[in-house]
Amino acid sequence: MISVTSKLFVLVRRSAFFCLFLLSASTPLLSQEQWVDYVVERDSNMMTVSLDLKYYVQKPNYKNLVIMGTGFSPCMKNGFPLPESLDRLYAFSDSTAALVNRRTKNELVGIMTYKCMAFDVYYVKDTTGMREGIEEMVSNNFNATSTYLTIRDDQNWEYYFEYLLPAGLSEDFLMDQKYLYDLVLQGDDLQGLRRVRHWIYFKKLKQRQRMSERLESLKFSIDSIQYDRNRKLPYELQVSRMDYITPQEISNLTGTLTVLSELFGGQYDGWGTELVPADEEPD
Repeated sequence: MISVTSKLFVLVRRSAFFCLFLLSASTPLLSQEQWVDYVVERDSNMMTVSLDLKYYVQKPNYKNLVIMGTGFSPCMKNGFPLPESLDRLYAFSDSTAALVNRRTKNELVGIMTYKCMAFDVYYVKDTTGMREGIEEMVSNNFNATSTYLTIRDDQNWEYYFEYLLPAGLSEDFLMDQKYLYDLVLQGDDLQGLRRVRHWIYFKKLKQRQRMSERLESLKFSIDSIQYDRNRKLPYELQVSRMDYITPQEISNLTGTLTVLSELFGGQYDGWGTELVPADEEPD
C-alpha cells in the first residue's frame, strides 16, 4: 500500500502482503520462473538483484558462468537508471541474450544493478566462441569501454548460491525487500536516519499497555492508539523512531519488533517510511 503525501510514504503492512511462493522441504517451488527482487549493500553502495529462485531447488547441468554488463547514463545519484537510459539497457540485454541463445543452451538466472552499471548473469552449456562473439557484437553496436564480461567455469553454481542467493530468505525478508527495492528505484540510497513507523496489534488492552511501556524504554514514540472491535486483534499501537533502513538494519529492526510483539501477546504488522532521494536530508 503506497499513499502520496508531500513525499512518497511507503507502507509495509504484513497483513496485506500476498505470498508469491512457498519455500519448504515438502513443497517445492513451482516449475515456472520465480523471480524476486532485493537490495544488498556493497561497499556502502546499494546493489539491486533480481533473481530466479527456480534454481534454488533444481538447476540444469550447465557448468559455465557468463556475466555481461554495461554502464548507463544518465543515472540517478544513487547509481540506478533514469528513464532516459533504459532504452540502451534493454538494447544491450536483448542483443546479448540473442547472441547467447544462438550459440548454446543457457539460463538467465539473475540481473544486477550497481553504481550506474547493469549486469545479466547466465549459466551456459558451452562457451566455445562465446567471448569472441560477444566482443564482436559489443564492438559493432556499443561502447566497449563501458562494458563488462566474465566467462568462467562454475560447476557447483557457487556464484548463484554464495553471491546471488540472499541469506535468511523468508516471507518477511522478501516483504521488506520489495519496498526497499521500490525506494531505491525511485532514487533513495537508503542512507541516513529517518523516521520509521510501526504497527502492532493486540487482543487485550493490558498487552498493549505493557508493550507501549517497553517500547518507550527503547526510545520509541507512541504516535497513536486505536480500538476497532471488528478486528480479531482490536487494539492497535502505532510507534515510531529515528532509525536506519539499510537492508541489514531494517531486517534487524523488524525482527526485534516481531519477537517483542509476540512476547507481549501481540502481532507486528509492518513499517512505513518516506522516500528520501539521495543527497536530500530527511525531515
